[in-house]
Amino acid sequence: MELMDITVNCPSAEVADRIADALIEARLAACTNRLADVESRYFWQGRVESAREVPLLVHTRADLFDAVERLMRSHHPDETPSILGVAVARANDDYAQWLMEETQ
Repeated sequence: MELMDITVNCPSAEVADRIADALIEARLAACTNRLADVESRYFWQGRVESAREVPLLVHTRADLFDAVERLMRSHHPDETPSILGVAVARANDDYAQWLMEETQ
């Protein structure tokens, strides 16, 4: 089974925590990390925008990406949240086993 890290930028720590709790309670993530705030710049609706965002890193299985995305979208206020999945190339065996046991 392939492991995956999924990131989503959230507009606040409260939104990030709400998504994290929902993912863990649904057993779609074994662990999440709320990272330090970032200043994002992006092109949106014809102009350059900037926003302070809170990245949320989610540790899960690759086969759960679609379910994780659906849950994130249901709790995220943005029209087009950035939800990016990156395959984990390697992980220590005991951590990988724990992650597999904690997700379903």
